[in-house]
Amino acid sequence: CIISKQGIESFPALDLLVPVLPLQLSNTAILHQIRRDQVTDTCRANSVSSRKRRVLTPNDLKHLVVDEDHEMIYCYVPKVACTNWKRVMMVLTGRGKYSDPMEIPANEAHVSSNLKTLNQYSIPEINHRLKNYMKFLFVREPFERLVSAYRNKFTQKYNTSFHKRYGTKIVRRQRKNATQEALRKGDDVKFEEFVAYLIDPHTQREEPFNEHWQTVYSLCHPCHIHYDLIGKYETLEEDSNYILQLAGVGNYLKFPTYAKSTRTTDEMTTEFFQNISSLHQTQLYEVYKLDFLMFNYSVPSYLKLE
Repeated sequence: CIISKQGIESFPALDLLVPVLPLQLSNTAILHQIRRDQVTDTCRANSVSSRKRRVLTPNDLKHLVVDEDHEMIYCYVPKVACTNWKRVMMVLTGRGKYSDPMEIPANEAHVSSNLKTLNQYSIPEINHRLKNYMKFLFVREPFERLVSAYRNKFTQKYNTSFHKRYGTKIVRRQRKNATQEALRKGDDVKFEEFVAYLIDPHTQREEPFNEHWQTVYSLCHPCHIHYDLIGKYETLEEDSNYILQLAGVGNYLKFPTYAKSTRTTDEMTTEFFQNISSLHQTQLYEVYKLDFLMFNYSVPSYLKLE
């Protein structure tokens, strides 16, 4: 999809050379085609809500990381292995400065000047890259991603900037008889209060969601930008290495793997939703519904929707 003064043109996702790949990879290519079709169908079926704004502005493209050398664009989604993918992109764009992604400190991967994003280009340059580069993103079950964001941002003591910016606001708005300390620190937000904040119409009007809990369709605009590859957190390694293979770097660069015991799981997510009323569950599902449909995640069995 293209930015122009007149509006948007759409380009199909690139046809990723299925015939010349080994059989196993062509099966993977078919899988990615199915995922692309699912996005297209969902965008079409929900055209009113998914295409509210018909034209993207450069500001909408700040999550799209560009690798000029390998002609790739990666839309990063927080809480979906984005630290490791940013590390990989730093290896790919670093012209030999880095060779092992895991040697790059996590905080360095998030320094914006270390990677170039699509909004830094002129409109003709943006259009050229959207039309010709291989574009990909990674997605995750929406409520698992949401619980992961909550755990990371609101239960870790070191995240004081989040507590100050969002925690104090959530406590003030959602907690009756909050103590002065809670109002000042905002470091003990309950998951129920976080959910109430997300579904509050006031929140939606006041400012865009923070990127850690913003929907994927709002961060990456998959109804306007036709992604060639949609990787999933659930098949992170296979999908990531397939992308690196297509980029021609698979023989010397593998996606970093490590077992994280703190990872948010489906069971954990189920527990967090135990105390959420069915009304709030229903309202929250509506907020993330397009992500569920677009990326083919079924309604979680633990939900009690009204």
